[in-house]
Amino acid sequence: MINKDHLPEQQRNIINTQITKFKKTVQTVELSRIPDANNIPGEASARWLKISDVICVFVDMKNSTKLSAARHANTTARSYTLFTGTAVRLFRSFGASYIDIKGDGVFALFNSNQVNTALVSAVTFKTFVDEEFTRHVSSKTHVDTGVRIGIDQSTLLVSKVGFKRDASRADIHNEVWAGKAVNVASKLSSLSNDNEIHVSAEFFKKLKSRKILYSCTCTELEELWETVDVSHDDRFSFNTAHSLKSAWCKKHGVEYIESILAEDEC
Repeated sequence: MINKDHLPEQQRNIINTQITKFKKTVQTVELSRIPDANNIPGEASARWLKISDVICVFVDMKNSTKLSAARHANTTARSYTLFTGTAVRLFRSFGASYIDIKGDGVFALFNSNQVNTALVSAVTFKTFVDEEFTRHVSSKTHVDTGVRIGIDQSTLLVSKVGFKRDASRADIHNEVWAGKAVNVASKLSSLSNDNEIHVSAEFFKKLKSRKILYSCTCTELEELWETVDVSHDDRFSFNTAHSLKSAWCKKHGVEYIESILAEDEC
């Protein structure tokens, strides 16, 4: 227990108030779709929303720690803007229901009926990194950069935690997503060495489209995905993940994107 000689009264009161909240029963409201951010309850309501089978796409900048804010502030700032700004806009263009920036990473949440759309958004961002981001940034910084991408799907809880939002301090009232999808997607992204997309077994089994699983007509038909053994990695509760190295074909990319997205609309 924290006593009056241990911490100042103001800080003790804050801690005690939060412990009192912890002891109260929280109401969980089940939803089938990700709600609008304005409809996510706040801490004072003691309500959390429970959304089933949420898909998380997590993208993280490779070797971002080698970009120096002290020595190359201008280039570092532009690199972060190019990476995160493009990620946010591409994910939104594919209808992500929620997008958040975490340092040098971005995660996007999609509903359970958007399996193909979620993957299309990830491959599209990978294509941008392969064709544009790495070339532009490496030429300015000489840093071997790229992207790490992970995707998982699971039930999530969400509520807003912190003070009531006001114009002066929007940063202390944020949505908190509790559950495995975001954390596992982040950990899957760390498996990447060369811009691969790594997905969990739970997500991979939902992929049915032939145009997702096999190469296009530009080459001899072959499987695009490789199985990755993660049984030795205690960060994961599953034994296998799946890795995709391909980006969109320069000849058939638009055709494949439109066809794959249409399968989510059925």
